[in-house]
Amino acid sequence: MNRSPSELENVLRQMIAEHRALLRDLEKHQVAIRSLDLAGMDQSAATQEGARSRIAMLENKRRLLVQMEARNLRLPVNATLLQIAEADAARRNSLLNLRTELRSLAEEIGQKTHIASRVTGAILGHLNTAVRLISSTVQQAGTYTKYGTPRVSQRIGVMEAVA
Repeated sequence: MNRSPSELENVLRQMIAEHRALLRDLEKHQVAIRSLDLAGMDQSAATQEGARSRIAMLENKRRLLVQMEARNLRLPVNATLLQIAEADAARRNSLLNLRTELRSLAEEIGQKTHIASRVTGAILGHLNTAVRLISSTVQQAGTYTKYGTPRVSQRIGVMEAVA
């Protein structure tokens, strides 16, 4: 029981650091979206993906440590961090503070992600409308024969109009 709580706290601190990094990347991504900076969006998306994979790895480690700590404290295997904190009076405040901070960061990330998805959806909707308008105009374009009669080109799909 002497190693698990400190390891658990370290993993929670690492998760908080990764969530903060992810939050910074989300803010950079939103700035890139607002300015339509494609390179910035790509770079931000790549760093976000790295942070997400590290968070997933730390989450697996956290779950394992919580199960080990629950066994050491004679709690059910599926005990929550709150139950572990209440069973371990020496580390109670530390674990609860880390839990609260991690939860608030995760909620803020969820809000920023929701906003980014809404803005991105609106931009894609506008681009889709523009492509449809261009496509409908191109469909009706044609050339004239040497006798002056219009020759309408064959139908062009949206993908051909963009390419």
